[in-house]
Amino acid sequence: MTSSTSLNYTNFRDIWYTMIGIPGLEDTHIWLSIPICSMYIVAVVGNTSLILLISTERSLHEPMYFFLSMLALADIFLSTVTIPKVLAIFWFQAGGISFASCVSQMFFLHFVFVTESGILLSMAFDRYVAICYPLRYINILTPSVIRKMGTASVTRSFFICFPLIFLVYRLTYCGRKIIHHSYCEHMGIARLACDSIKVNIYYGIVVALFSICLDVVLIIVSYILILCAVFRIPSRDAQLKSTQNHAQFPTNPTLYSFFIF
Repeated sequence: MTSSTSLNYTNFRDIWYTMIGIPGLEDTHIWLSIPICSMYIVAVVGNTSLILLISTERSLHEPMYFFLSMLALADIFLSTVTIPKVLAIFWFQAGGISFASCVSQMFFLHFVFVTESGILLSMAFDRYVAICYPLRYINILTPSVIRKMGTASVTRSFFICFPLIFLVYRLTYCGRKIIHHSYCEHMGIARLACDSIKVNIYYGIVVALFSICLDVVLIIVSYILILCAVFRIPSRDAQLKSTQNHAQFPTNPTLYSFFIF
């Protein structure tokens, strides 16, 4: 009897779940799909155009724009992971999804989100160096360092999010097949299980604290340091003189503009 029950639990992972979209707003799904579809098209076209512009325009081959192109690429992936399925639910009531597909969407959703957080932190560091250490900017943010920062953002996100797959696969599922969302995310899947999900909850909290929250704190710190550096300039004339002196060096003047992302 125990063996038969275990087999049923294992096979349950191969059946399809049903995502119901936005609970309570089923009658307005068609209307909601219009702005969502429009925003998705704008996001894909706009970010793709930005990436092409940065890649083809040599004057934009700077660290700031490299990180911006990475962020644009991450935005395309993040919206593509979720929006097509959302529109399928809204337009065709196609809410069915297999367990494996749901877990895949969950992983890529969290992976891209954490990667974006790392890219934003890299952009904040770029602005900090450009404003606080303008004369050393090129020596600090070399192409090699930039590649390592981009690789570190992706690698960190992978190692943070990959355990989520094992955390949901270790659970026992026994018949609950309705996902009250338009997409699959970690706790949404875990709540379908019949056994304890304390480990999933604790890991989710740890990930939030030591990835997203930590990145936000570091970004805020970088902004504070930037503002302190700006306020230390004694006068506007000194600021202009400093800018003119920086322009004498063989670098792009845009590196020294006080443009904070």
